Amino acid sequence: MITLEILRTGPLAVIQDLGRIGQSDLGVGRSGAADRGSHKLANRLVANPDDRATVEVTFGGFCARVRGGDVDIAVTGADTDPTVNGIKFGTNSIHHVHDGEVISLGTPRAGLRTYLAVRGGICVEPVLGSRSYDVMSAIGPSPLHAGDQLPIGEHTTDYPEIDQAPVASITSDVVELSVVPGPRDDWFVDPDLLVHTDWVASDRSDRVGMRLTGRPLQYCFPDRQLPSEGATRGAIQVPPNGLPVILGPDHPVTGGYPVVGVVIDEDMDKVAQVRAGQRVRLHWARPRAAVGAATASSPAGGPFS
Repeated sequence: MITLEILRTGPLAVIQDLGRIGQSDLGVGRSGAADRGSHKLANRLVANPDDRATVEVTFGGFCARVRGGDVDIAVTGADTDPTVNGIKFGTNSIHHVHDGEVISLGTPRAGLRTYLAVRGGICVEPVLGSRSYDVMSAIGPSPLHAGDQLPIGEHTTDYPEIDQAPVASITSDVVELSVVPGPRDDWFVDPDLLVHTDWVASDRSDRVGMRLTGRPLQYCFPDRQLPSEGATRGAIQVPPNGLPVILGPDHPVTGGYPVVGVVIDEDMDKVAQVRAGQRVRLHWARPRAAVGAATASSPAGGPFS
């Protein structure tokens, strides 16, 4: 059996696929790759189906040795100047690695998360139908540690048709995100403050949610309690301190903080690559007035009721 022997993990390295579907009634969230586009691209480069498991590496520093045979790999997402036995190869490209050679990822110049795919996929034991690790519930294969041996699965008969993909590089510029108005935007004195503030990503952000710092939003009903409601990836919850939290892939299934807006699904891969200290600007994807007018007469009502 071909395996990857983990030598070094960096701050955090976890196994991820596209997550657990249809388990929220059991209190289990979907989880899955934070940057789904980079995860899928890595798999496609090595001719894997999109749902094969990859290694999600946060802020580089990962190192693994191939054992038991040769493999084809691809590295996508944040550019970590990947190397094999110290020789660089390109991000967003396929590379052949021989038995005994060492794959290393450095510190990314921009972005946060990098994805390592191996032809055949990372074939650890699934939990509740997925190989993803959920950092909030601790469901799934545990975060990687030095000495772990990751089995590589059988690959399909398809062979990669391209050796690299033309993908725009991740930058450290201000991240612009489109947001649809939330079901509880009428709970705030000025919900438009969300899009009129230059936010900064907090160093307390993780896969559960990206916390923003800036000018706090104020509740209209400071003494009112909101019953727990269903939560979704991209929802922007606002706790009593007024500082928004954009829910990530490992978000809770329900939440009791009002949701002022929801980041559109197409922009959630950008959220996955935002570093602590990076500026974030939000923009309404459609006029807020239509939703605000619909819910203003009933603060306790809305689509998540």
